[in-house]
Amino acid sequence: MQYTIRQVPKAVDKALRAKAKAEGKSLNEVAVQALRTGLGLDDSNAPKRDLSFLVGTLTPEDAKAMDEAREMFEQIDEDAWR
Repeated sequence: MQYTIRQVPKAVDKALRAKAKAEGKSLNEVAVQALRTGLGLDDSNAPKRDLSFLVGTLTPEDAKAMDEAREMFEQIDEDAWR
């Protein structure tokens, strides 16, 4: 989709151009991202779908409990395999 936007304030033009130059992006890329962010459609607001927020949060006690629970899964139930 293409748009023509008129009467862009000089301060907005200057800020967009400076940001584009600083980030090594095109003026179009920076302007579209600014629109997305302004409308609340920025990808940074999207829910995270990984577990990166857990990195570094495991206590030694939690690690021990997880190891103990995991050991149960390493045992083979011979009756289940007959």
